[in-house]
Amino acid sequence: MSWGRHQVVVLATAATIPIVVSGQQPPDTPPEDTTFVFRTGIELINISATVTDRRGRFVNGLTQDDFLVYEDDQPVEITHFNNDRVPVSLGIALDTSGSMDGRKMNAAWDALDRFLYDLLGPDDEVFVYEFNYTPQLVQDWTTNRDRLSQALRTLRPNGGTAMYDAVAESVPQVAEGRHRKKAVLVISDGNDTNSEINVRELQSMIRENEALVYAIGIDGDSRRRGWNRGGPQIGIPPSTPLPFPGGGRRSPIPQGRRQINQSRDDRVNVAALRDLTDDSGGRTEIIRNADDLDPATEGIARELNQQYYLGYPAQAERDGHWHSIRVEVKDRQYRVRARRGYTATP
Repeated sequence: MSWGRHQVVVLATAATIPIVVSGQQPPDTPPEDTTFVFRTGIELINISATVTDRRGRFVNGLTQDDFLVYEDDQPVEITHFNNDRVPVSLGIALDTSGSMDGRKMNAAWDALDRFLYDLLGPDDEVFVYEFNYTPQLVQDWTTNRDRLSQALRTLRPNGGTAMYDAVAESVPQVAEGRHRKKAVLVISDGNDTNSEINVRELQSMIRENEALVYAIGIDGDSRRRGWNRGGPQIGIPPSTPLPFPGGGRRSPIPQGRRQINQSRDDRVNVAALRDLTDDSGGRTEIIRNADDLDPATEGIARELNQQYYLGYPAQAERDGHWHSIRVEVKDRQYRVRARRGYTATP
């Protein structure tokens, strides 16, 4: 399988937890989160779990004894647990294609400012990618909110949408974050039109990583099947690997740039986004217009702030196979969303 220009080294999900090495840190970043360093070298599977009641409200105050975890349908022993808020290493990938110009981009700036300044923790580190014809890193890891805000407000929408390429570059970068908890947030108003990587290859990359992947799609047609405000999406088609048929409206492509993932139209492909988010324990939210960006980002921040951490020793050898994970709460009135498994990369 060739990933074109994406010659990246993907970290195995069952990564060995490293021994912390002391050293000088950059001035705008906090010390590494060492809460869950496992110094004996045993490999851990790390899980961030979101628990809600039947009305979609977050459930706090659960203990380790409230959870059950299964790998390949076999129960495993939870050896690490935390129900406190922990710092997150977060990557933001923002659509700057031409269709985002004007009101959508202004709303994205305002929503992300509130997200960064008011809703995340002060120790959370963030990087920012923009994507139009190609993805570009506009701000590397930092905890400096002013620097992030300034980088976002320099962005000017233009061109096509290389969303999958942006996620493909964000996922391995977020794996290098200093905090145990890692996440990627994608904001886009259209279907991918310019990426070199395809959705199946990208889905495999995400499965080999521990990052939660969230997506907010801005779709002006609220009548589309699958539109739902907030929380788990009701009525969206099930997650399936999707090829992208040709045709549709596309902006000119710069010389030397291939366009592989073409689509019938420019609307958000909800099923494809769910292919990227759901296995990771994240989710896709489709909003009707740019005014809904602020509550959508607020909901994701609240989720990141109220998740449970569970860890257990790796059960499988590095056999290159997919191993399913199922997380349950003993109280059946609660619902759990967590990663669905991992690929034990040799």
